[in-house]
Formats: sequence, C-alpha cells, structure tokens
Amino acid sequence: MAGETLKYTNGEVTIVWQPKLCSHSGNCVRGLPPVFNSRIRPWINAEGDTTQQIIDQVNKCPSGALTFIMNEIK
Repeated sequence: MAGETLKYTNGEVTIVWQPKLCSHSGNCVRGLPPVFNSRIRPWINAEGDTTQQIIDQVNKCPSGALTFIMNEIK
C-alpha cells in the first residue's frame, strides 16, 4: 500500500499523488491547507477549494509527486 499512486477527485479535476516521488517540501500544505492537510487522513481533500486553486498549487510541487488530470465533464 505504501508508495502506491493515489487519486482524489472533485469531479472536475483529479489530484494524483505519487508518494515515492514526494520530497516533503510542504509547499502544498502551506500553500493550500483546505486541500492538503497532513494532520488528517486522507490528507488530500479535493473538494477543499476551487479547481483552479488546486491546479495552481499542484503546479508548484517541486518533486512532481503531485500532478492532476482534468476529468471529462459529460
């Protein structure tokens, strides 16, 4: 289980977390705490902020452990 890729979605965007790549810089937790909160499980709440805020923060991940996929809206 540890190290496997995990996905969290709000319907519009899916946050993809690859723990093996994570450098634990804390950028995500400090930058968008309503979405990224290491004190709770699951630590990613994809509904904690807007899709654009999530995209902007994920793009700041220095290790590439956090990425995103835009979901097709039907």
